[in-house]
Amino acid sequence: MPFEVKDIKLAEQGQMNIEYAEMQMPALMEIKKRFAKEKPLKGIKVGMALHITKETANLVFTLIAGGAEVAITGCNPLSTQDDVAAALAKKGVIVYGYKGETREDYYNYLNKILDFKPNATIDDGCDLISEIHSKHKELLPNLIIGTEETTTGVIRLRAMEKDNALKYPVIAVNDNKTKHLFDNFYGTGQSSLDGILRCTNVLIAGKTFVVAGYGDCGRGVASKARGLGANVIVCEVNPVKALQAYADGFSVMPMIEAAPLGDIFVTVTGDKDVITMEHIEKMKNGAILANSGHFDIEISVADLNKKAKQKRRIRWQLDEYTLKNNRKIFLCGEGRLVNLAAAEGHPSEVMDLSFCGQALALEYGIKNKGKLKPAVHVLPDEIDQQIAELKLKAIGTKIDYLTEEQKKYLASWEEGT
Repeated sequence: MPFEVKDIKLAEQGQMNIEYAEMQMPALMEIKKRFAKEKPLKGIKVGMALHITKETANLVFTLIAGGAEVAITGCNPLSTQDDVAAALAKKGVIVYGYKGETREDYYNYLNKILDFKPNATIDDGCDLISEIHSKHKELLPNLIIGTEETTTGVIRLRAMEKDNALKYPVIAVNDNKTKHLFDNFYGTGQSSLDGILRCTNVLIAGKTFVVAGYGDCGRGVASKARGLGANVIVCEVNPVKALQAYADGFSVMPMIEAAPLGDIFVTVTGDKDVITMEHIEKMKNGAILANSGHFDIEISVADLNKKAKQKRRIRWQLDEYTLKNNRKIFLCGEGRLVNLAAAEGHPSEVMDLSFCGQALALEYGIKNKGKLKPAVHVLPDEIDQQIAELKLKAIGTKIDYLTEEQKKYLASWEEGT
């Protein structure tokens, strides 16, 4: 099978990491067992643009067990784990990706996946879907279903839907409760701090930690930063989320006011120009910047590169910028998603839930071929519940169940005071 990876000799280490992750993904392994028996994806060619991690590898093998052919590339130039990519290639999977891809290689690899002529897609950030609609429209008639992993991608998809530009059905896996309430909150919260610590090794306790965005991801980052002893400021544009941050005990203010106060800044918004040079120029000497949104546009890195008088790489994925006022600003992971650029992404336990959603969403889309209109869809609640039940069973946790009388009461309106 064709592949392009950094070093195929890394395959042995990658395989060990995949096996280690598999032990922590028991719910997905249950789906893999069923897929191996039932082959619900037989005859399906799946084109994937996901972070090439040990957890993603286990999703790939689950889909293959279900009968699918799979081709995969990364969805961010800095997120590929080179040993995992090598292990996938060694197993005969079509894989393109290496950590530190050039922009040219990144888009070249996306198009190699589309040369595979998939009839189902799994995307993280919507770049694969965007390429299909802009450059590979000939694939659209044969595309049965797509899935989208992350908030940024869903935002883009809903914009496409609003403009009547989306030409095949896509399931927003990010909107599963078992995804965004766990992956976004617990996963992003922990892995973002992990990335910052690997870059900087600074003490979080006592620092003023500024979080831009208070969605599920921002809430997770703010919570974990507070847990490590930081004084947390939240910057928001949504009045309801800002009020929620205030009620959760955080200081809330505009970024321009937070800029001179913060020691560490993290963006988690899905939007562009959240931290600009206007903000950076007000920051104290030694301020640390990190982004945990999908794209490298939340911090105005291009302007920082233009206006800083000096830049140097001083640590693993940590760049030091000297401004014209001689203050030093430190940028983690080139302004790309810090949890994967500088760390290993979310823990396997939380990706277990997310990738159950991906596998079952793909199965649902194939089973409903021709019934779903070109739009953004959400998985039925019963499938979301099934994922949670699989996970609870796997971790040995039991819960109560409604009696028939309780179900009847909840379904009626007549019984009152």
